[in-house]
Amino acid sequence: MSGLGTGRVLSIYVGTTFLRWIFGFFVLGTAIIFLADAVELIRRTVDRDTFSASTAVLASFYKTPSLTEEFLPFAVLFGSIAAFLALNRRLELAVMRSAGISAWQFLAPAVVVVIGIGIATTTLYNPVSAAGRERSDELVAQVLGKEALTLTGGESIWFRQDGADGPSIMHAVAASSDGLTLYRVEIHRFDDAEQFIGRLEADSATLGDGKWHLENVSSYNADGNRTIEPTAELATALTPVEVHEAVARPDAISFWNLPAAVQLAERAGLPAHRFALQFQVLLARPLLLAAMVLIAASVSLRMVRLGGVTRAITGGVVAGFSLYIASAVASDLGEAGAVAPVLAAWLPGLAATLFGATALLYSEDG
Repeated sequence: MSGLGTGRVLSIYVGTTFLRWIFGFFVLGTAIIFLADAVELIRRTVDRDTFSASTAVLASFYKTPSLTEEFLPFAVLFGSIAAFLALNRRLELAVMRSAGISAWQFLAPAVVVVIGIGIATTTLYNPVSAAGRERSDELVAQVLGKEALTLTGGESIWFRQDGADGPSIMHAVAASSDGLTLYRVEIHRFDDAEQFIGRLEADSATLGDGKWHLENVSSYNADGNRTIEPTAELATALTPVEVHEAVARPDAISFWNLPAAVQLAERAGLPAHRFALQFQVLLARPLLLAAMVLIAASVSLRMVRLGGVTRAITGGVVAGFSLYIASAVASDLGEAGAVAPVLAAWLPGLAATLFGATALLYSEDG
């Protein structure tokens, strides 16, 4: 019973130590990200008539949670390295080892803690950051105007729709933050037999009452004859919610709404890879964070015992950025559809976990 109680106390102490250091690095990184984004936005808007310092700061405030989701793995990595250094500096690791406690035993609480962090950020923090990102886009649009238009995944927008006026394929260069207003629009129209019947070009298209309201329209028939109209309308069966989900960025959609976004994108004829990848990345986040702890241990434990603090930090930075690059490459392949979203999201974390575990087995168990 005494041993069991000691083990529980040890687990709580180690877990608390890791949580404290990870939280500290996360708060520090959040502050730096917020300040950098706010300064950049102010720099871009200070010479405009629409400039408002308070609006720019508020937009950065809402955007920061979305940006910190990408920073979280690095906060876990650096926080874990710092926790190992702190435990070693106070000779606590040495005492644990002399008491017969292996590295795996004092690593277990840390892994449990970061898995809990991963689950919490995916299910609770992500919906908040997605809502904040959408609100940030709206505020940025107030101070940047059309320059604030959000491109879908960095590319132009394509989707298919049906309506009383027949099927059509819409193409837009950009969309407003809510996705309900498209800019520099081309609409390729077809009849019920899928035969091309004409094309519409418009400066903008706004969805309302089951119709797209077009501004400054050039209409071309199948023979290429052109007609210019100040306004026009095109019926659509798409609802505002469907259009918003179809053209929105994946990071502006809550974890809980991503499965529906995948279905809506497929219904609109859009590639669903981006949304499916984002969903799988969020699901794989706990594994990625656990991998960061194992990597931190693999580059810290032996080097710390030998006094190589600088090498431990350098090794952690190199390992962390290598994993980041691998994840970025896998994400690009997943977004392009070259790799299944499940593989693109889970392989980097799985590979990093295996690497960290193998390195620990070699250094701790010979």
